[in-house]
Amino acid sequence: MPRSILRARNALALFCLAALLSTSAALADEARAEMTLALAKKLGAAAEAEAARLGAPGGAFAVVDDGGHLVYLVRLDGTFPAAATVSTEKARTAAVFRMPTANLENAIKNGRNALLGVAVMTPLQGGVPVTIGGRVVGAIGVSGASSAQEDTDIANVVAASSK
Repeated sequence: MPRSILRARNALALFCLAALLSTSAALADEARAEMTLALAKKLGAAAEAEAARLGAPGGAFAVVDDGGHLVYLVRLDGTFPAAATVSTEKARTAAVFRMPTANLENAIKNGRNALLGVAVMTPLQGGVPVTIGGRVVGAIGVSGASSAQEDTDIANVVAASSK
């Protein structure tokens, strides 16, 4: 077979392979779940509803994306002012560490004091990652309910509602 035909055939094969790979990448990007404003609002509403169901005296509910950036924040009337910041930092911590903040609080309680030196986290329970299709797309942080456990309970219900 002449060399020019072999080159043309190899070029065609490479072109087809490149087209296939770029199509696969485009399809993967389209299927990639993410934290949208609509989802964040839905999660905020779920947090409000759960707090009301539990009779929580207040609450601030922060929803962040997978990088820990604030997407949506709800602060119920009468909630102490710092709750907005605390809930945001709990959510940010859960998102970037890809785990509930209760895990970090428990690790510190169990003697892992070196975690206290990690400046980019708030190791207080009440932050829970939000997953879709097994992938962390963000997190919910709750502060200002009647107890730290209730913060966590509300966050768990909200995170479960995203599935």
